[in-house]
Amino acid sequence: MTSDSDAVPAPAASLHPVHRLGDLVRNGAIFILLAALMVGFTLAQPAFIGINNLMSILQAVAVVAILGAGVTISMAVGGFDLSVGATAASSVMAASYAMIVWRLGVFETVPLVLAFGAAVGLINAFLIVRLRIPDMLATLAMMFLLTGLQLIPTAGRSISAGLILEDGSTALGKYDPLFLTIGRTSIGGVIPVPVLLTLIVAVVLYVLTEHTRAGRLLFATGGNELAARLAGVSTARMKVLSYVISGTLASIGGIVVAARVGRGDVSSGSSLMMDAVAASLIGFTVLGLRRPNVFGTVVGAVFVGVLLNGLTMLNAPYYTQDFVKGAVLVGALAMTYGLGRTRS
Repeated sequence: MTSDSDAVPAPAASLHPVHRLGDLVRNGAIFILLAALMVGFTLAQPAFIGINNLMSILQAVAVVAILGAGVTISMAVGGFDLSVGATAASSVMAASYAMIVWRLGVFETVPLVLAFGAAVGLINAFLIVRLRIPDMLATLAMMFLLTGLQLIPTAGRSISAGLILEDGSTALGKYDPLFLTIGRTSIGGVIPVPVLLTLIVAVVLYVLTEHTRAGRLLFATGGNELAARLAGVSTARMKVLSYVISGTLASIGGIVVAARVGRGDVSSGSSLMMDAVAASLIGFTVLGLRRPNVFGTVVGAVFVGVLLNGLTMLNAPYYTQDFVKGAVLVGALAMTYGLGRTRS
């Protein structure tokens, strides 16, 4: 979802100092706000800045950042993957079903769930590329399909050890302890494994999108698909690649959730999609790029995590959190696009 209408910035030397300061503030606004939030929350509640709480924030946003990265990749080709939350939730159920009912170990379950996410991405790509269904409609349909599909094997019940099957028998499997370490252990007792996974995903995708030919072709497809096709780019292949990456990342998020909670909760993915989309859109504002970018998405996820954690520590009512997230998103986008257009 890159925009051709992005204004080409004037050479820095020709800008008035006031404009240069305005650009600096606008490009770094998200970091300034993040720093202000952290200072404010620390003054109000000193425990906020503790290393354990900061790691708790990063662990809480790890799944959202991974799913948001998938949404970002789909935006890079001009699409929008609305099925990431449902894919992650289905992956939670698939991982749980594989271990509890099929009694598989971690080395069978993880590849199986990753293949499931990639398959969802392939189906999305088929609907969009071959059948030419608009991306939002195709992924929205997939979201509803997966939301219903994940409930069928257990008749709508969550999955945990001792699950009673439809034939009256009891499932004899249990979670592999090695699988649970993915969501419950920390490196050196400080850095949670989900945070490390998020960092690896972010670095790999950042290099892919910003420093490789494939990344340039992804953005070329999203920026002007016809021009990219005339230039010899296989835009269909780029779209298939982006949706497979998005689906696989969603399944990684599902694995992390399953390993953290230790059960297949049917409601585990209810808010993941909206949070991932919010992180991706806030990412547009980071550094004034005004386009999808993985670094910005991770910053957006951390920003939302800091905000919600701080509000929770200040005993803000839970029902205000969605409003606050929406207000932050609207404000960030208005500041980036509105002020940028005014100066242009």
